[in-house]
Amino acid sequence: MSEPVHALDLSHEEWIDVSTKRWGLPKYRADQLCQWIYDKKVFNVHEMTNLSKDLREKLVYDLMILPPIPVTEETSKDGTRKFLWQLYDGERIESVLLTHGNHTTACLSSQVGCPLNCSFCATGQSGFRRDLTAGEITGQLLAMEKRLGANIGNVVFMGMGEPFLNTRAVFKAISILNSPKMRNLGARHITISTSGIVPGILDLAEFPLPVRLSVSLHAPNDALRSKIMPVNRKYPLGPLVNALRTYQQKTGERITLEYVMIQKVNDETELAYEMAALLSGLGVYVNLIPYNPVKDVYQRSTPERIKAFAAVLTQLGIENEIRREKGTDINAACGQLRRRESAN
Repeated sequence: MSEPVHALDLSHEEWIDVSTKRWGLPKYRADQLCQWIYDKKVFNVHEMTNLSKDLREKLVYDLMILPPIPVTEETSKDGTRKFLWQLYDGERIESVLLTHGNHTTACLSSQVGCPLNCSFCATGQSGFRRDLTAGEITGQLLAMEKRLGANIGNVVFMGMGEPFLNTRAVFKAISILNSPKMRNLGARHITISTSGIVPGILDLAEFPLPVRLSVSLHAPNDALRSKIMPVNRKYPLGPLVNALRTYQQKTGERITLEYVMIQKVNDETELAYEMAALLSGLGVYVNLIPYNPVKDVYQRSTPERIKAFAAVLTQLGIENEIRREKGTDINAACGQLRRRESAN
């Protein structure tokens, strides 16, 4: 007997192929099934009431709809909601739901753990287990929307893992979410955040959908960046900035840069001058992020040091914003909830 179909891994074209060739159904059945899953958030075939009883009985044995199972959910005083999910093989990942006025953003994971071992990140301290499938990525959004009872307007790949080390699954997940017959989420409402994987940035420059790019910079010179982000030893700032220029030339998109502010590590105003020189000629927007503390690793910059850093960037013509912290009281930095639960 063949393996059941994993519904959330299917593109719309694959849905049509499976529906017509495997199940002998008309094409419109593929659209009906997608509507139940992506629009109505119904994951139980028996609840798909516009399908015949015989068809439901057939599909229940041959169609697996497996969004992640909720393990823990915590809500911050600022409205941030953090989810710990369990996957079919017992591995656990995290997602975060951020609210900004009337806007909601789902922060999705792309890997179980992360192999990059950035010194300030809780995810890296727990090691790397495996890549997520496209269905495990899209399933996080669907599961959050079902619990929220409403659609989420924006998606950012800024959860556990490095998206450009799992490019095939991430790009497929984006195509699934963007498909008008599936989740119908606009590509400009999707952002990929990378630690600076140059080949992935160049791949995104050629990607047919206008997905936005965010880069975790965190230091403006190779010596400091390699110390806190080992990935810089493989993809140093020279090739990284060249890739960003290529991406911007091909897409015309402004690039967001993330810069976590760590006390007396990367928050000296001299580094703001270095950053401006590094980014000369690029259209960027810099998010200055107060460090979300991880036990025994670094301290958050003081508000005064962050403001001084921001003032220099502004003076030098680099558009920037001090990001209002979210979810500190519930350990909303990636990997913290998973580590805590694993220790219990």
